Amino acid sequence: MTRLAAFQRVVSQYADIADFLVVYIEEAHPSDGWVSSDAPYQIPTHRCLEDRLRAAQLMLTEMPGSNVVVDNMDNSSNAAYGAYFERLYIVRDARVVYQGGRGPEGYRISELRNWLDIHS
Repeated sequence: MTRLAAFQRVVSQYADIADFLVVYIEEAHPSDGWVSSDAPYQIPTHRCLEDRLRAAQLMLTEMPGSNVVVDNMDNSSNAAYGAYFERLYIVRDARVVYQGGRGPEGYRISELRNWLDIHS
């Protein structure tokens, strides 16, 4: 199962107790930079917010049941949460209560699911 499919499964399973938000940050493998051979889309480096917003539109089709927002061009959310380039968080009552490891190595949907099971 792909990471995306696993995330979609969690969103579906826990939709009644949690809201899911995807923050689209700078492109990890831009088509004009460090290209990934398995990238489903060819997205160049974002040069302006409009570029990032267009790229994030693709996420909306991939993330049913989740809200998708974009980081600003200063990448302040990315920097504040250390997401480079994917990371899972749970925020409850305005506090971070779960912080997953940095992706791709530390990205573990199973940990997120366990936390939700225990604390729901």
